[in-house]
Amino acid sequence: MRLPRHAYGHKTRKSGLGGLLRSRFSLILVGLFLIFLYWQANQTEVPFSGRKQLNTVSIEKEVELGQQSYVQILKQEQQQGNDVLCADGNNCDGAEAEYTQAVREIGVRLQRAAIELEQDLLRDGASFTPVADQFDWTYYVVDSSTPNAFCLPGGYVAIYTGILDITGNHDGQVGTDDISDLDKLAVVMGHEIGHALAHHGAERVSQQRVVQFGQIAVGVGLGDMDASQQRAIMQAFGIAVQGGMLAYSRKHETEADKIGLDLLVRACYDPREAPDLWERMGQIGSGQRPPEWMSTHPASETRAENFREWMPDAIAEYQRRCGPLG
Repeated sequence: MRLPRHAYGHKTRKSGLGGLLRSRFSLILVGLFLIFLYWQANQTEVPFSGRKQLNTVSIEKEVELGQQSYVQILKQEQQQGNDVLCADGNNCDGAEAEYTQAVREIGVRLQRAAIELEQDLLRDGASFTPVADQFDWTYYVVDSSTPNAFCLPGGYVAIYTGILDITGNHDGQVGTDDISDLDKLAVVMGHEIGHALAHHGAERVSQQRVVQFGQIAVGVGLGDMDASQQRAIMQAFGIAVQGGMLAYSRKHETEADKIGLDLLVRACYDPREAPDLWERMGQIGSGQRPPEWMSTHPASETRAENFREWMPDAIAEYQRRCGPLG
């Protein structure tokens, strides 16, 4: 029996649409499977925590990017009217010299602790390339009210004067009395150095590459789908990716907190200052923070609680290395 032409045409279009959808879905699956293989093939272990991380950036490239970014950031700060203290070594005195000297004193002790920590991990059987003894450790203080600090790959550290009151006597003003006790500032610097030692910057770059591959795979799979449908699917993909990236960011912060605490103890700074600092941080901007699951950082209360959980071991290690705590 011969079908009417209109019926035959309808069947062909329906079959063709189904085949097209299956083809698109297959393309997306193949693309995502290849991305999964790429992800698995580039996993390395963070020796400080045992966590697996994606890292496709060589140490040499990571340090090069860190140096470039450091120079660029400091230049931008100067262009915005924020002095980089003691950038001219021939003109450094008064409060500028005191701030810079304090930061560099902490930095030297923490970098020695970092080298020691990596060597101890290697002796204990960890397999990784140590970096602390290869970094071009550099420390500058930026005269800015922004409460900020960072350490870029390569050991490029910047401390903003805006954070000194928070780590100092917390009286609402920045002065040299804020550096009379350096333990809380050492907590901040240890945390930032922890990011660099654990290659968190390289991990974020690697994750962004994978996200780009995923966007390409999904985009190819969508083909000539209606534009509004494409936008909806890509938005859903973006939301899912953002949620995953935020979770990783919080893991990075917790990991850097723990590494920083280990450095703090090895450098003989009082570890008990860590939870106190994060309780203080939690009081700043209270009520204006997003929920923790929507944030790149764990809540300050969560971080303070983590430090309390780690504290008995930290105190015991401090006393073994440095003597009784006052």
